[in-house]
Amino acid sequence: MGIAIALAGNPNSGKTTLFNVLTGARQHVGNYPGVTVEKKQGRCVSGSDEFHVVDLPGTYSLSAYSQEEVVARDFIVTEQPAMIVNIVDASNLERNLYLTLQFMEMGISVCIALNMMDVAEKRGIDIDIEKLSALLGVAVVPMVARTGKGREQLLKTVARHAKTRPAPLQISYGRDIDGALDEMEAKIRFDNFLTSQYVPRWVALKYLENDLQILEMGKKQNPETHAWLTNTAQTLARHLDTTLDTHPEGMIADQRYGFISSILKQGVMTWSRDQNRLEISDKIDKIVTHRFLGPLLMVAVLMGLYQFTFAYSAVPVAWCENLFAWLGGRVDSLLSDGLIKSLMISGIIDGVGGVLGFVPLILFMFLGISFLEDSGYLARMAFMLDRVFRIFGLHGASVMAFIVSGGIAGGCAVPGVMATRTLKSPKERLATLLTVPFMNCGAKLPVYALLVAAFFTEHRARVMLLITFISWAGALLVARLLRSTVITGPATPFVMELPPYRLPTFRGLAIHTWERTWQYIRKAGTVILGISIVLWAMMTFPRLDTAKMADPAPAGTQQAAARQTGEEQAGPAATALRYSIAGRMGTALESITHLAGFDWQTNIALVGGFAAKEVVVSTLGTAYSLGDVDPEDAGSLSERLQSDPGWGPVTAFSLILFTIFYSPCFVTVVCIAKESGSWKWGAFSMVFNTLLALGVSIGFFQTATWIMS
Repeated sequence: MGIAIALAGNPNSGKTTLFNVLTGARQHVGNYPGVTVEKKQGRCVSGSDEFHVVDLPGTYSLSAYSQEEVVARDFIVTEQPAMIVNIVDASNLERNLYLTLQFMEMGISVCIALNMMDVAEKRGIDIDIEKLSALLGVAVVPMVARTGKGREQLLKTVARHAKTRPAPLQISYGRDIDGALDEMEAKIRFDNFLTSQYVPRWVALKYLENDLQILEMGKKQNPETHAWLTNTAQTLARHLDTTLDTHPEGMIADQRYGFISSILKQGVMTWSRDQNRLEISDKIDKIVTHRFLGPLLMVAVLMGLYQFTFAYSAVPVAWCENLFAWLGGRVDSLLSDGLIKSLMISGIIDGVGGVLGFVPLILFMFLGISFLEDSGYLARMAFMLDRVFRIFGLHGASVMAFIVSGGIAGGCAVPGVMATRTLKSPKERLATLLTVPFMNCGAKLPVYALLVAAFFTEHRARVMLLITFISWAGALLVARLLRSTVITGPATPFVMELPPYRLPTFRGLAIHTWERTWQYIRKAGTVILGISIVLWAMMTFPRLDTAKMADPAPAGTQQAAARQTGEEQAGPAATALRYSIAGRMGTALESITHLAGFDWQTNIALVGGFAAKEVVVSTLGTAYSLGDVDPEDAGSLSERLQSDPGWGPVTAFSLILFTIFYSPCFVTVVCIAKESGSWKWGAFSMVFNTLLALGVSIGFFQTATWIMS
């Protein structure tokens, strides 16, 4: 198996980059905290040594405040790797060494990978590697992970020191805390309390820090010892509160930073220029994160992103539409009329082709988002939105989950739900994972792109910006409702690192853009293809004798009458579609959905959207293809909708609103149930979101129709 090593460090320290360099694995490297939620594994070889490498979640400490800290700590304790490679940002040495001290207090074999030496040099920071190593008593290897510099030296150092088991570091926390620690440590040793897993003094520290995970474990193992330790910790806490107006957790943190400061002041760090000099990132942030200019700039950035996407993707999207139109024509000329021809043209080409036709738009959208992400701007968005989120009962860390889910556009709700693991409070986490599905994920983009291109051609970027605002506003209002009713609880503080601005590399942008675009293409060629075929079958069977069927009028509205006229013109094709399995489902729902402007064909698409939102477009393509008078001369789906008498800007925007809010796709629902620990929340998201979407769409459609009448 080789030497087992674990990579651990603060978010944004270059940990995942080093993992890629060591293992050759091509992982996504994002320029914001919280990108690594679960551990990743890989192997690497250096000379005669083989290493099994695990990439742990980024964390600032080993206290069980967040899911990442619990995952990292549990892995270290249960798996007991031969070495912890602690990635430390050389340009932020003091803050990063805080985690290092906690590893050393656990008595774990640690090697420091001092990363970003190039950034430190640019900032005028000189670090004496040998002195730092001697004062800490651990090996220190200077590195530039993104270029691979220091890789071989790191592996040789790890191989040389992996078998050693150092004595746990002991820091003096002051007379009061040290006295309590000594008593608690002696009690823990005597009772063999959790000593099979942890160092006794470290367990005592966790009791003073009120670490809930350790407290729960201790209570299960030995209730009497647990009660004694808890009482000792509470007595100390009352004493510190009375005498020093502080608490054990705060004092322990202060003493650790004091220990780090004493090391750095012994000639470890020197500056070749004024250390108080404002760095470039700080200067940019004075504008970008300004209380008033920041939000305005954020809106301008989003508007620019949408303008860029629609302007440069228009021609390639037209090429794709023409390609699939040509392909449909070729198949039509080669095959004789029948089920096979209908399946190929209406089920596959018009269904899947409608989704794949938006690949250029998706690609340009992902390219723009990757640039914002890799440059460091998305972290600034989270920082600015923290104040707003707190008003609605969410946490600043919720912003990243929203962005990952498609807060700008093009994300995915599944990793967004999983990203909520970074939240300390279970209440804030639950409220976040229930509202991230409102974001504009990549699956919804084809729906928006179709309707915006068909009915809002002159204002595409503005409408997309409006859609973004509506999804965020809706998510925040729902979060406030949930936090005030079914998910009540106190708010927790938010601390976030703002990474330095970086100019994204062409290679990085290409990889990130292609990986996301390929996921979209692969989904269209597998999941969407399968669902499209199933829905085609539901829209084709049973094959009834249309000449003997009466065609009852839909719900009594002007819109319904217009649609009926269109169906009468279309003749048997539309009638057969209406009386298919899917058509009957859509017709049954029309008694309610006509209030939102949706006909039975749209209902079929929305039902399919419960499986995956891209299916809405593919199903509309199939439905309008099967029901067309002359399929050979039908044109693109956008053109079909534009010419349909029952469609217009009001109907289109009503469908956009419904798509924003209605039930998450099935995979997301499963993920919500898994992350929340209960299927009731998965069911809640389906039912509540769909009812909310229907209410919003009906309210908009009826109001807009009344105003225009």
